[in-house]
Amino acid sequence: MEKRKLGKGALEVSAIGLGCMGMSWSYGPAKDKQEMISLLHAAVERGVTFFDTAEVYGPLTNEELVGEALAPYKGKVLIATKFGWEPNPGDSDRWSALNSRPEHIKQVAEASLKRLRIEAIDLFYQHRVDLNVPIEDVAGAVRDLIQQGKVKHFGLSEASAQTIRRAHAVQPVAALQSEYSLFWREPEQTVIPTLEELGIGFVPFSPLGKGFLTGKIDASTKFDSTDFRNSVPRFSEENRQTNHALVDVISAFAAKHHATPAQIALAWLLSKRPWIVPIPGTTKLSRLVENIGAAELQLTPDDLRSLEEASSRIKLEGARYSEFHQKLVGR
Repeated sequence: MEKRKLGKGALEVSAIGLGCMGMSWSYGPAKDKQEMISLLHAAVERGVTFFDTAEVYGPLTNEELVGEALAPYKGKVLIATKFGWEPNPGDSDRWSALNSRPEHIKQVAEASLKRLRIEAIDLFYQHRVDLNVPIEDVAGAVRDLIQQGKVKHFGLSEASAQTIRRAHAVQPVAALQSEYSLFWREPEQTVIPTLEELGIGFVPFSPLGKGFLTGKIDASTKFDSTDFRNSVPRFSEENRQTNHALVDVISAFAAKHHATPAQIALAWLLSKRPWIVPIPGTTKLSRLVENIGAAELQLTPDDLRSLEEASSRIKLEGARYSEFHQKLVGR
């Protein structure tokens, strides 16, 4: 698979990464550990070098899974993880309190290093902006970890353009991770221009619209009781029925290009900028192979224009987050 550079530094990764969250958390019950280890190995064997996790996924168990699975590939793969949360007292499964105090960041780094079985974290993101801690202090704490050799690159997640600028002035930001897809194009307004100006890479999560753009979800789909999409307004039954018009556009476009809707959605992202690296998540080998295949699909400027014009005519319904999580983005 082709490689891409995130930021102006030496952070070079596969054009498509792998989001590992759903293996342990958020999209229903945790999957079988050995099956997920096999899937992670299959990703490496197919050219994926960029893997995304976080301490909060599980919590903690996803980092442990990724660390165990990728231990045989040290030096050949890059692992991104995240800090910025702490357990909610009395509920070990819900990490609803933000904490980006410098001393906490350093504690998280030490713990993540052990779970991931590595000597240095390749990319360390602030998971959500903590308004109680100046972003300059956050960037300074990660700068210290970089100077100590415990972290290689600094990242932000779901941060506003203003916050990105402030952080970057203290410690260069290698990458921003935020939701971006044909299902959610808001980053095009201010964030992407800022990244382009500063030379920061972009790592879109949910590049397939939390599975919606694969064409396998419709109004009749029933999610597991532990699936967080149950709380997402955009995934209400009524909104799924309305929003399926976008999937119909992408599916028609895919048929013309002898591809799948998921491949078109990922190829669209790859075509937007050479420093964009999507991280679709999956727990199935067939989906992994399908997603990787998008890297071989070339969309022309005319293709992009046609797809964007058709999709822009569709009015999508529903917020992308619950009220609680919506307050934590774009800060």
